[in-house]
Amino acid sequence: MKEKEPKQLQLEIQMDEQTAKGIYTNLAGVMHSETEFVLDFLFLQPNQLKAKLRARIISSPVHTKRFVNTLIENIKRYEDRFGVIPEREALLSPEANS
Repeated sequence: MKEKEPKQLQLEIQMDEQTAKGIYTNLAGVMHSETEFVLDFLFLQPNQLKAKLRARIISSPVHTKRFVNTLIENIKRYEDRFGVIPEREALLSPEANS
């Protein structure tokens, strides 16, 4: 007897026009406690030592780990298609990570 496959659910995502445009960031900071991760996304202008916080995401450890695994998988797919993304050392570390 053939087992039933779980039904795929379609998630409808609603957003306003401003959110749909997205925001650009070029620096991130991560903090955590026992119960949550805080991801700060910042914009650092060239030749400036002051960054502006553009978005803060607060997430559970379980969701954060799922998110990281999804990023890793997508980076692998990207590199398979376009080549290896070069790594470089961070020029500075945000105060939040100190």
